[in-house]
Amino acid sequence: MLRLTNVKLPLNHQPEELEQAILAILKITAEQLTNFSIFKRGYDARKKSNIILMYTLDVDTSINEKLLLQHAKAQDIKASPDTSYKFVGQAPENLTERPVVIGMGPCGLFAGLLLAQMGFKPIILERGKEVRERTKDTFGFWRKKILNTESNVQFGEGGAGTFSDGKLYSQVKDPKHYSRKVLHEFVDAGAPDEILYVSKPHIGTFKLVTMVEQMRAEINRLGGEVRFEQRVEDIHFAKVDENAACDSDNMQVTGLTLASGEVIETKHIALAIGHSARDTFEMLHKKGVFIKAKPFSVGFRIEHEQSVIDDARFGKNAGNPILGAADYKLVHHCTNGRSVYSFCMCPGGTVVAAASEEGRLVTNGMSQYSRHERNANSAIVVGISPEDYDENGSKDNVLAGIEFQRRLEETAFKLGGENYDAPVQLVGDFLAGRKSGEHGAVEPSYKPGVKYCDLSETLPDYAIAAIREALPAFERKIKGFSMADATLTAVETRTSSPINITRDKVSFESINTKGLYPAGEGAGYAGGILSAGIDGIKVAEAMALSMLKSQ
Repeated sequence: MLRLTNVKLPLNHQPEELEQAILAILKITAEQLTNFSIFKRGYDARKKSNIILMYTLDVDTSINEKLLLQHAKAQDIKASPDTSYKFVGQAPENLTERPVVIGMGPCGLFAGLLLAQMGFKPIILERGKEVRERTKDTFGFWRKKILNTESNVQFGEGGAGTFSDGKLYSQVKDPKHYSRKVLHEFVDAGAPDEILYVSKPHIGTFKLVTMVEQMRAEINRLGGEVRFEQRVEDIHFAKVDENAACDSDNMQVTGLTLASGEVIETKHIALAIGHSARDTFEMLHKKGVFIKAKPFSVGFRIEHEQSVIDDARFGKNAGNPILGAADYKLVHHCTNGRSVYSFCMCPGGTVVAAASEEGRLVTNGMSQYSRHERNANSAIVVGISPEDYDENGSKDNVLAGIEFQRRLEETAFKLGGENYDAPVQLVGDFLAGRKSGEHGAVEPSYKPGVKYCDLSETLPDYAIAAIREALPAFERKIKGFSMADATLTAVETRTSSPINITRDKVSFESINTKGLYPAGEGAGYAGGILSAGIDGIKVAEAMALSMLKSQ
């Protein structure tokens, strides 16, 4: 099989032109072409009047070896790599220990699935509810302002990724093609086949709900156990070496205690707890597990009419079904040394209430597979570092980032009226430094409701100054971006985890706790559905190899 890259065709090309392009590139006849498939399809929209489709193709001919020799110097014609997944091992039938996975977001889901596929019969513990009950709680919060702190946008089966745009692309290095394993498992669970080849695949919330259920059923079928409403209260440790001094570098996981009082014994725990499990972070810190503060970002959600973004990105080609709703990716380096960038852009989506703690307000973005809602939304966030977290500038408190988030969320809650309505402001008023009174052409999509405020009160001064500088700069890249009627909604604080539970690069265990495998975004790794799923696979492999070694 041959892999052809950078195959370019016009946006509105005919289907037969793809085969014609293959014949022309390889200089072969139609009879010599056996078959071909699309591995990846993207587009180049730098010239709106002449948008080009970019293909990566897997091609089979009757003379593959000859063609590889003929085109040995061609960078765009190579042998197709083997992207099939290969398990690192299989559990023996007499295995007595069961690994535990804490958290069932994308990372925990794939860690559990891979362990189950290898025969290790994992126990998966999720503090929230199964996905359909969780959906009821979440929509109840949006409609009636009744927050369930254990079942919401952050907590429950599927994790925060379930109530998102369902984006399935990432910039992580993937030499072992783990991403193909993730995508194929999603397709097997009911995702559309196109996620295997479009350059920016997405699924959307409603499809994700069904898929998560199917993957859970597969874990159960393979002997795994998924348990909901099971919050981990404590993790147990023992000394690795009884003769060594009792210190924080001599710990081995021995099990855990649930909030119900139940004790589960195990020496292998995947910690896929998500970026909002603040109580768990605090427990681990008190127990002596090595944690360090890490940078993250804070800001607002910005909304435009989707048609504005479509016109700016695609011009006359706006509305083309291949292109779909337009997205964007923006970054600006400010004069005060801060960087402002777009994050989690949701074409044709809505801004959602994502709180998980009482008295604190958090926003996020979500869209369905169709991306057919009127507005486009994205986080516009400012990068911050551990030096910013503590009000006194101290770097000693590794959990200071959590308290920083909480202060911003509490301020937003108060400004919104202390009822989970979100504070909003029109971009024109934000740039002019005046309070907004009502919406213009862009109606805020946040539910349960909004209150017009002065958003300069919601973030530190340096962040406000940076965003005020960035919005006009973004206008130069996307016409209409800083339009007066665009809407800002506060506050976006959970872009990524504020901590990193540092792990060994080879064993994937915590650097001071054997048997504890920090995983996914909550541990400071990965950052989206696809990358979190990849990290779950890596951790499952590491756990499996460790368990096999101990046999």
